[in-house]
Amino acid sequence: MKHLLLSAALTLGVLTTSAQTFTAMRWLNAPKKSTVTANKVQVQVDGGTDFWRVTHYGFIRDNGHFFYQEQEGDFLAKVKIVGQYKELYDQAGLMIRLDEKNWIKTGIEYVKGVQNVSAVVTREVSDWSVVPRQDSPKAVWLTLLRKGDYVEIQYSFDNKDFKMLRLAYFPPTPGKKVQIGLMCAAPDGKGFPVEFEDFSISPVPAGTK
Repeated sequence: MKHLLLSAALTLGVLTTSAQTFTAMRWLNAPKKSTVTANKVQVQVDGGTDFWRVTHYGFIRDNGHFFYQEQEGDFLAKVKIVGQYKELYDQAGLMIRLDEKNWIKTGIEYVKGVQNVSAVVTREVSDWSVVPRQDSPKAVWLTLLRKGDYVEIQYSFDNKDFKMLRLAYFPPTPGKKVQIGLMCAAPDGKGFPVEFEDFSISPVPAGTK
């Protein structure tokens, strides 16, 4: 339960959080159209984009949009996402990545006409888990806590009540930076607009339990 208590404290802002300026961030697979301002990133997602490896579908896709910075140590990432999802598998959220074979993406994925809270964990091959919704919330807030050998993902639709979506193994990387940032893709559709607001990264102090 210790990790749950830590995550709750971080979500409530016990640790100091500062919004990113985006100046240290760069694109993997930049979209044709995007706008970056002080606290917002607007993207027109290109169609035919995705992040996936092998499982069930038998293919590898690594051409989704990823706007990231490099971060060392333990940290909490948080963002608000407003997407105009239209087609099957339209998606937007957070991503943490070591390389093309080791990454986690989480956020909203549009399936059967509704938004699903989604997480894909990839270590050589991908798995997928969802929390189906019967509505289409205007916005979702996500937190991704990276600590030691795990990542904990939480989500909220009001920025107050956060629920845990997934606790997953993520390889520890002592002294090595990982990539963390904003992810979006449109595997089957022609693309859609999405906005990421108030993205922040808070280092987790060493020894925090």
